Amino acid sequence: MTPSEIVVGLDIGTTKIAAIVGRKNEFGKIEILGMGRADSVGVARGVVLNIDQTVQSIKTAVAEAESKSGVNIKVVNVGIAGQHIKSHQHRGIKTRANADTEISQKDVDALIDDMYKLVMLPGEEIIHVLPQEYIIDSEQGIKNPIGMAGIRLEANFHIITGQIAAIKNIYKCVEKAGLEVADLTLEPLASADAVLSDEEKEAGVVLVDIGGGTTDLAIFQDGIIRHTAVIPFGGNVITEDIKEGCSIIKNQAELLKIKFGSALASENQENEIVSIPGLRGRPHKEISVKNLSHIIQARMDEIIEHVYYEIKNSGFEKKLIAGIVITGGGAQLKHITQSVEYITGMDTRIGYPNEHLAGGAEDVTSPMYATSVGLVMKELQRVEKESNPVASNKTNDVFAETTPEPAVQTQAETIVTHSDPAKGKGGFLERVTKWFSDDVEK
Repeated sequence: MTPSEIVVGLDIGTTKIAAIVGRKNEFGKIEILGMGRADSVGVARGVVLNIDQTVQSIKTAVAEAESKSGVNIKVVNVGIAGQHIKSHQHRGIKTRANADTEISQKDVDALIDDMYKLVMLPGEEIIHVLPQEYIIDSEQGIKNPIGMAGIRLEANFHIITGQIAAIKNIYKCVEKAGLEVADLTLEPLASADAVLSDEEKEAGVVLVDIGGGTTDLAIFQDGIIRHTAVIPFGGNVITEDIKEGCSIIKNQAELLKIKFGSALASENQENEIVSIPGLRGRPHKEISVKNLSHIIQARMDEIIEHVYYEIKNSGFEKKLIAGIVITGGGAQLKHITQSVEYITGMDTRIGYPNEHLAGGAEDVTSPMYATSVGLVMKELQRVEKESNPVASNKTNDVFAETTPEPAVQTQAETIVTHSDPAKGKGGFLERVTKWFSDDVEK
């Protein structure tokens, strides 16, 4: 096995923008060639609010990554999150013309492409279509239908959507930074690849990525993605609470959170005091560490309650043997695992993105880089899939009949299609290109 192509993951977060250059070595491990990061000042809760500031931060992070890796970066795999992200369950159906021929990859791809033609609410776009399980002639629980025989091929899908405007702004930022988007990946899916093992996904596990602006959640059971959600609270809200509660500036609040913060106030002593320098000659301010922890715990309890609500809402609460894995910058808060276990009653551990990494990558083994490492892994998977396509043309079988189920109208009476029925998934990047062309013409 020879080292694979070099790829780049770009995590456009609320507090930081990170670019990681990596490739797969001859042993199948991810080799990190370089990493760059910059403070993110144009993003709030996972959504771009200032194009120019975000572009500048991307350029800074990419320039540092290029300097450390010696690689000229042109194409990146970008992560997307934000409170506009939604997930839906849907079932697709195809009726095949000939039951004697084997089901091929071509058949499966056609079924998946059909999902990209579903009508969405105005202003929404499908980002991912994730197959959960297949049904062949009413035989359920099939994970891989290729090679089997049958007339009626069905599948349950987990469909992830986002707002077109938010997606378009991410593409604009990356394009203005002189880069090309290879793919757009939901951030909790990337984080899950980086910190979860196949055994955990099989047993049932919740991935909770506590970032600066959002808390991302992904639930796996029986090796299948079952539920995703984006909660619009993260580490920045805790910092704001400390700033208001202690009457200090934001930088001091952030330092207090990192150095002395705890998710459990009961773990701190009453007599622990931190002295904060006053502004421009003003007297020092003394802050009780226990009071600080009370402020943090109040907000963390709220975030964990939201997470627990999503777990219960998924219907898989009793089937998650591997419990909860916490990652992201918020996972570095002291006593976070005890707090989560106390509220949810589920086993909890911290997820570090080092399981799939080759040695010498200490810079990116912190939980805060889980998404960035996962984006590199997702892009490597995509490149390998394109360079080694599955031999799927064993049959010239053409579907005789298409019977897609109608999309469920969830939030509006009138829904329109934003997808290109002729192209399926392939139309997504082409639609983005069209957006930019339209902007230029205007």
